[in-house]
Amino acid sequence: MPISKPFALAGHILVVDDDTRLRGLLARYLGSQSLIVTTAHSAADARGKLKSLSFDLMVLDVMMPGESGFELTRALRDSALRTLPILLLTAKGETVDRINGLEAGADDYLLKPFEPRELLLRINAILRRAAKPLSTPVRTLGLGAWRYDPERDELTSDIETLALTGMEAGLMRVLAAAPGQILSRETLAERSSAAGQPINDRTIDVQVTRLRRKIEKDPRNPRYLVTVRGEGYVLKPESP
Repeated sequence: MPISKPFALAGHILVVDDDTRLRGLLARYLGSQSLIVTTAHSAADARGKLKSLSFDLMVLDVMMPGESGFELTRALRDSALRTLPILLLTAKGETVDRINGLEAGADDYLLKPFEPRELLLRINAILRRAAKPLSTPVRTLGLGAWRYDPERDELTSDIETLALTGMEAGLMRVLAAAPGQILSRETLAERSSAAGQPINDRTIDVQVTRLRRKIEKDPRNPRYLVTVRGEGYVLKPESP
C-alpha cells in the first residue's frame, strides 16, 4: 500500500534558524505544501518580522548566536504574542532539553536531523489543535479569581484576560470536559495529543505546572488543579 502524502493545512509559518541552507530547504519544502513561509536568521530578525507580519506558527531553532530559542520563547510567552504556537528545533537530544523547551512555553520539540515530512505532520497537528471548533459548547468554569472559557481558551478575571498556549489549551479542554473526575496521565496524554504529535507523562506534568502558575493562588498547594497520588489529576472548579 502506498504511503499517503501529508496534507498541509493553510497557514503562515515563520522559520527562524541561523543555518542559511536549512532555512532555504524548509522554505522550499513547506512552500511546496501550500504554506506561506517567511524566514529569519536570528531572534532579533524574528522579532522584527513578528512586529510587521501575522503568523500562525513559528518554527524556531534553539541554538542560535545571541538570543537563544528558549529565551525568545519565554519572552514571547510574556508578551502580546503569548498564544503564537512555537515548534522548537534542536540538535540536543537530552530529555532535560526537551523539558526546558516545554517549560519555556513551546508547543512541540523536534530533534535535528529530522525528516521534512515529520515536520509537516507536526505543523499540521499544532495548526489543527490551535483551530477553534465552531461547535465547541461554551461552558465557563469558575477557578477562584479566574473563569475559564473553553471556546476562547482564555482565563479571565475582573482585571485581565490570559490566553493559553496551544498545549496548555489542549490539556485544559480535556480537564474541563470532565470536572471532578480523576484523569490519569496516560488518559490526559492520549486525549490532549493530536495526530503525529505524541505527548508523554512528563509533558503532562510540565503543562500542569504551567497551568497552576496561572490559575492557582498558591501553585505549591493547588486548590483547583489537584494531584491524586498514584492516579493522576482532577480539575475541581467552583460550583455555579
